[in-house]
Amino acid sequence: MTDVLTPEETSTRERVRRCVDSARRYLLSLQHAEGWWKGELETNVTMEAEDLLLRQFIGASDPRVTEETARWIRSRQREDGTWATFHDGPPDLSTTVEAYAALRLAGDPLDATHLRRAREYILDSGGIEATRVFTRIWLALFGQWSWSKLPVLPPELVLLPDWFPLNIYDWACWARQTVVPLTIVASARPARQLGFSLRELRTGVERRGSDPVMSWSGVFRGLDAVLHRLERLPLKPLRAAALDRAERWILDRQEADGGWGGIQPPWVYSILALHLRGYPLDHPVIRKALDGLEGFTVRERTEDGWVRRLEACQSPVWDTALAMTALLDSGTPADHPALVAAADWLLREEIRVAGDWRVRRPELAPSGWAFEFANDHYPDTDDTAEVVLGLRRVRHPEPDRIEAAVERATEWLVGMQSADGGWGAFDADNTRTLCEKLPFCDFGAVIDPPSADVTAHVVEMLAARGMADCEAARRGVRWLLDAQEADGSWFGRWGANHVYGTGAVVPALVACGVSRDHEAVRAAVHWLTAHQNADGGWGEDLRSYVDRAWVGKGRSTASQTAWALLALLAAGERGPVVRRGVEWLVSTQRPDGGWDEPHYTGTGFPGDFYINYHLYRLVFPLTALGRYLGRGHDAEPD
Repeated sequence: MTDVLTPEETSTRERVRRCVDSARRYLLSLQHAEGWWKGELETNVTMEAEDLLLRQFIGASDPRVTEETARWIRSRQREDGTWATFHDGPPDLSTTVEAYAALRLAGDPLDATHLRRAREYILDSGGIEATRVFTRIWLALFGQWSWSKLPVLPPELVLLPDWFPLNIYDWACWARQTVVPLTIVASARPARQLGFSLRELRTGVERRGSDPVMSWSGVFRGLDAVLHRLERLPLKPLRAAALDRAERWILDRQEADGGWGGIQPPWVYSILALHLRGYPLDHPVIRKALDGLEGFTVRERTEDGWVRRLEACQSPVWDTALAMTALLDSGTPADHPALVAAADWLLREEIRVAGDWRVRRPELAPSGWAFEFANDHYPDTDDTAEVVLGLRRVRHPEPDRIEAAVERATEWLVGMQSADGGWGAFDADNTRTLCEKLPFCDFGAVIDPPSADVTAHVVEMLAARGMADCEAARRGVRWLLDAQEADGSWFGRWGANHVYGTGAVVPALVACGVSRDHEAVRAAVHWLTAHQNADGGWGEDLRSYVDRAWVGKGRSTASQTAWALLALLAAGERGPVVRRGVEWLVSTQRPDGGWDEPHYTGTGFPGDFYINYHLYRLVFPLTALGRYLGRGHDAEPD
């Protein structure tokens, strides 16, 4: 930035200052009295549909809950009768089938126009037979699909030692927490009354696997056929021990809020599993689990009446860390009461007990932060890195507390580096791909290998702590450079997609001393420049995970524009490309200081499950605009 600004630049900076001050005030107004921030996590209607099906299965249905939930599901249906997994996304067959089943359960008549349209799409798309395994499991619970036509999930999996292929610790933490209870459910093969049939959704044409016999997928399909035959045997010598082990494994991992892993799938399947093991609704474990789910419920009044929806997860730690950085980067004094309160809350949230990560890192001392309010078994490296980046900048009245927590977390993060030099989110060296070949695995990522965005956040944190030259940081930088795509971008595992990955990696590389003139940085700048939209913003449609024609392309959004600006600013760019991006953010700001963002920019499972983080549209633009203005770590607002 030159010392003498042109009139145009001066005008732009004045508008940006007003924009930043408005956004800061709005963000501060959203802080909870206890010090944290949390935006809603919006997903898709399978959350609500499966909640109604769960309640039907365990005998816990409630007319008001059913009515309000069904009203929400109907409100998400599109004109063509379908439901999608993200805003403006393509129709999704499994989501539409589950929504249809839930509305039938709520009493919607078979000949209703909205169900007829959904049914036409379902049948044209292959019917129930073409849905994913998880959808067919829900249908099997009510006798609408045969258990014998589902992949076998033997509970004996939990007896495999952790060095043996396909043991439960070969799965990502979210997958193992789902698989273990599902082995109990699948071994019981229940079929409860639904009250109606869904035969109208069948085409009569079943899908058949076409994997080559000599491929791993083909081998596992053959193994699945053998397991089906074994399931019919009357004697299974290890079955009782396996079921007991699985039950104990589930009980040992119930969190303080009643859930499992802080996310919907293992929570719901653990309730199903324990229910099938004989736990009644009034058992303390089940009662705690069901009560905890209510904490994930959002109710609001609409023109059509009250609606009820569920968050698949909650993100207070993540949101609080990002909010702290946004406030600091936009000029909020480091000893501001809001920042001190946030730091105090985060210090209380540090996890000091060992979780599943200890299987791969048995000697590592526990620390770290989880994404959620309660998830002590699964702290993650991404949250921990962002928390450290925020905590270390706060001017706290007890600096020794901050320093001790930051030091513990840093040691834990370094210890969680995978052998290849990168970082996964929850586990180290969770890279065995065999479980991906199982017939069961047709939905969602099932392993947790290192990713560019997570590795970048950890590397950036190490640099901020003055550790850019340590071995862990150097190996992380090498991993990032090796992971760059041929087009100059980086893949985004937890955010959409290459804009997110690139927005995370470039600041990390520069922070670690990589020259702004380095070919990797210049290639990233070229890629971002080439993918700027005509309106000045950036966007990337979630279809880019499955169709490369969408990479870097999509309607401009506030969060993705901010990610691109963070990379460009870190690379030293200050020209027209940056100014146009900044102008887009300024011109699209709402009067209250926030931004609208109906498009989803968060990723749960690439290709399958996506998230609209409602706070992304505020914290990332505020961070980017604050850095554009050059507001210091603890400078007074200019």
